[in-house]
Amino acid sequence: MALTPGFENPGEAGEGPLYFSPDKAYNASFIQIRGGIIMAIIIDGHGLTVEKVVQIARENEQIELHPEAKKRIEKCRALLEDKIQKKEIMYGVNTGIGELSEVVLTQEQVEKYQKYIVYSHAAGYGKALPVEIVRAAMLSRISCHCHGHSGMRLVITETMKEMLNRGVTPFVCEKGSVGACGDLSPMSQIALAVMGEGESFYEGERLPSAEALKRAGIQPVVLEARDGLAMINGSNFITGLGALEIYDAHRWLKHSEIAAAMTLEVLNANMKAYDERIHRVRGYPGALESAANIRKISDGSELLAKIGKKKVQDAYSLRSTPQVTGSARDALKWARYMLEIELNNAADNPVFFPDEELVLTGANFQGTPQAFALELLGTAITTVAVLSERRLNRLMNQHLSVGLPAFLTKGAGMFSGLMLSQYTAGALVCENRVLSHPAATGSIPAAADQEDFVSMGWTTALKTRQIIDNAQAVLAIEMMAGAQAVDFRAPLKPGRGIQAAHQVIRKYVAHLEEDRPIFNDINALKDVVERGEVLEAVEKAVGKLN
Repeated sequence: MALTPGFENPGEAGEGPLYFSPDKAYNASFIQIRGGIIMAIIIDGHGLTVEKVVQIARENEQIELHPEAKKRIEKCRALLEDKIQKKEIMYGVNTGIGELSEVVLTQEQVEKYQKYIVYSHAAGYGKALPVEIVRAAMLSRISCHCHGHSGMRLVITETMKEMLNRGVTPFVCEKGSVGACGDLSPMSQIALAVMGEGESFYEGERLPSAEALKRAGIQPVVLEARDGLAMINGSNFITGLGALEIYDAHRWLKHSEIAAAMTLEVLNANMKAYDERIHRVRGYPGALESAANIRKISDGSELLAKIGKKKVQDAYSLRSTPQVTGSARDALKWARYMLEIELNNAADNPVFFPDEELVLTGANFQGTPQAFALELLGTAITTVAVLSERRLNRLMNQHLSVGLPAFLTKGAGMFSGLMLSQYTAGALVCENRVLSHPAATGSIPAAADQEDFVSMGWTTALKTRQIIDNAQAVLAIEMMAGAQAVDFRAPLKPGRGIQAAHQVIRKYVAHLEEDRPIFNDINALKDVVERGEVLEAVEKAVGKLN
């Protein structure tokens, strides 16, 4: 984060809302300031990380456009207006789009056309997307604009920025994008809100956008040439949601290593399989990281030292965790690499080059790069969740659990213990296997075959989100069983990391002395895993994990 330069306080507390004026969009002094200094993340089209997306989309950090980014936007706009005056033909400016790109518009039509583009493309279906996803998509589009290749007026980008800063979030339907030409349908609902149309969320209410903007002190924008298409012609929903998913997936993988370490301890695993030298000779970075995390989490374990004789080789589900989870870590790195390229470069059509006075049309809206990254991510998480369920099976099965009672209950027969929790984990793993079928191979042509190959990357992003959600619950179930097993191993103590994890789990889920409905336990612990409370406690106890 950086201190935003150039802010001043144009009003005092109690004077009522401060209004952002489209006519003064270049001026950086229109974020409302109460109490002096305001901190903001500077957006210039470069250096936008997954973590910064989370800060802005989820944690509502303020943003400001870098002065050089504003200059680039204005320089590009000057080129477009010059070409309009010269009556040069430019796709989506003075022509139709898609199959209608050969239709040349009159000057009078050019002024009205952008509104109709937004209207016609706002054709989504379904329930409202969560606010954080819409905010992430808006941020991704703002970053694209900052490169100065999109051609819209600065007021468009400034208004989107103010909507983020003041908490006006467009209502956007969950479904309807094919991921080329970008996420047109959901992006059009953002554009509607910029125009003061459609609906938006503000301070917990769903309102007409005009009212939401008014309450936030933002003036709606009347679109001019190029403005509408420049807001919608990119795969920014895939990118925004993908960035959030990468952040969540990294935390999930750390949780998977905590769950694995707990199971390894209570099953008296042979930890030679986690020796750094084994993984160094093969060379995969992810396996080295995973093995190191598990060694750190289980350090000092009395369980591993004192339970009894170890097997020469454990089953694959115990022995292969670094190789499998490490592969997911390496896949995650590539997915991050791809998504951060998209976050920090210009994805638009047409692309304007002010220094060369050039306009080129192409296909930079294609969502295939992000789709491939998120397909791999979903497959990786599903695979690690399979491993979790297999470890869970060994905790439940008295023939495999090194002396633990069947289904982790003292009264097996009268009681079923945690037997049915494995059914739930199995069902979630099965669903994730189905969701891992690629959408990115599923192109369905559109626009009278002008758009005859599309990425379906938004479907990929949505199903990856569901995969992560299911996988959080799978880990919660393994952790619940692992904590039950730790109780049965008392008075022997687990490693420091597992002691910390066990304390968090027991805050929310009591030891299962006799059978009770456990759906509340599973749901509560899933929420604990999702918000990172177990990870936070473990890292406080043993230090930062990879």
